[in-house]
Amino acid sequence: MGSKRRRIGKPPLDEKNVWRIIDANTNRAREGLRIIEDTARFILGRADAAKAMRQIRHKVDSLVRSHYKTLLENRDVAADSGRTNRAAPYAGGVSDLVAANFKRCEEALRVLEEYGRVMSVSTVKKTQALRFQVYQWEKRLHAHS
Repeated sequence: MGSKRRRIGKPPLDEKNVWRIIDANTNRAREGLRIIEDTARFILGRADAAKAMRQIRHKVDSLVRSHYKTLLENRDVAADSGRTNRAAPYAGGVSDLVAANFKRCEEALRVLEEYGRVMSVSTVKKTQALRFQVYQWEKRLHAHS
């Protein structure tokens, strides 16, 4: 007696929601980078880190700039269940704020990398490279804080 295996097919791609994921994570990555950039510039006095964060932020933007209209068309802030999440205070002050924003950015870049495998394979290596640059800067700034 042979057992029959159920084959699981690919679910249909809901492009609207995938564009929403890309939009939210692009914004999340840029916002996290901007917070780190401003902290490096104004609090840590690290012009090198501020410049690097700005360059990475601009590269993230360049990944999606040609899709700006599509991202806006699919953005649905009113239906976003995550928009009402409450933020916890940073008990460790600026150090915790920087760490949280590095993590926010790294996670967002990972999401963009994975959805790039679905939507635009040509962006996967670029996104991965940016994520690893962020990892390196996180270590550099942590070592000096």
